[in-house]
Amino acid sequence: MTSTVSLSTTPPPIDDLQAWLAGFTQPTVWLELVALAACVLLAWLLASGLRRALGQRDDASSVLFGRRVFDGALFPLLLLVSGYIARAVLLKFVPLAVFKVAIPVLVSLVVIRLGVKVLQVAFTAAPWVRALERTISWLAWGAMVLWVSGLLPLVLTELDEIHWKLGTSTLSLRTLLEGALTAGAVMIVVLWISAAIESRLLKSAVGGQLSLRKAIANATRAVLLFFGLIFALSAVGIDLTALSVLGGAVGVGIGLGLQKLAANYVSGFVILAERSMRIGDNVKVDNFEGRITDITTRYTVIRSAAGRESIVPNEMLITNRVENLSLADAKVWQSTVVSVAYDSDVELVRRLLSDAAVAQERVLQDPAPNAALSAFGADGLEFTLGYWIADPENGQLNLRSDINMAILRSLREHGIEIPYPQRVVHMKPGA
Repeated sequence: MTSTVSLSTTPPPIDDLQAWLAGFTQPTVWLELVALAACVLLAWLLASGLRRALGQRDDASSVLFGRRVFDGALFPLLLLVSGYIARAVLLKFVPLAVFKVAIPVLVSLVVIRLGVKVLQVAFTAAPWVRALERTISWLAWGAMVLWVSGLLPLVLTELDEIHWKLGTSTLSLRTLLEGALTAGAVMIVVLWISAAIESRLLKSAVGGQLSLRKAIANATRAVLLFFGLIFALSAVGIDLTALSVLGGAVGVGIGLGLQKLAANYVSGFVILAERSMRIGDNVKVDNFEGRITDITTRYTVIRSAAGRESIVPNEMLITNRVENLSLADAKVWQSTVVSVAYDSDVELVRRLLSDAAVAQERVLQDPAPNAALSAFGADGLEFTLGYWIADPENGQLNLRSDINMAILRSLREHGIEIPYPQRVVHMKPGA
């Protein structure tokens, strides 16, 4: 690879800034300012009308509308379109001064607002989004300054002179920068479309539909990103025929070192497609019990009643035994064991145990709680109280504690003894 930098070309002259600044002293500037204010008012009215018509109020996930009229990308887009129309009309009658600055500023504002909103929606909690937003802002405003000052053609010409030979093709720094910008624009549009599709699919989905639509959204994003990446590589100037070698290398890597990663991705799509586990289900995996809060293409997040979260690889959910407590029925059976003295009234004890469970609001009345004499223990009669609940996500230990406390109060009020362990020790004489 050889590099050649040419500095012999005489750069084109910069626009006459003094003449341009003198244009602001002309009376026609007021006409331009009035036209610009009319464009702002028209864009605001159109954005507000569309916001009310479509019911988009205080929606932070909307790229076009955002939380307020000025927050989304629709307002600067409408302002840019109306500004171009006003500029074309005024250009036929008066010399322009204000719109020479207004149009580049509006273009930069559209680029910044659109890029920032798409990144915020597509990557909500990513820590690098803020730095990328600042980078987009600096690039957009820098390009605007070069455009207004007339330096942009000069800079592009100089960048075009920095070129090198790569194989049979010649690349310049200008081509690479334009290709990178095109690739970035393509990826932003792809992320925008995929985020809009995912938001639309998951907006009203519940239960089993949520998992299926999540699978469709993930698959759609993966396909769009793939084709967007192919288009972006073409825009940069990379020969796509070279990807055949890269594809073979990736295939070998997946076969040798990435089996687990590939298995997790395939397992994620299988789980989402067949809906054996859904978001909101209560499951038990590897002695960890909790509610599924999210299913991605690589892992599943399970949150226990104690507030801890477990990130489980999807392959484990496919290959290992998983107890799904919500697949057939959301109700969960619980029990508690109580021992009483052998001389206690068995029927009275059963009634007291059942009443203690019935008194709790979270305990289901159908099927009704049931107390049974389950065993003849070494120290007393053992009763097992079983009951059903429909909201295990609200905690199970707290309910069992409330029932046990109610049982203890009831047994003490009726004089029923809870026996202590008793042992008889025989001492042999002379031992």
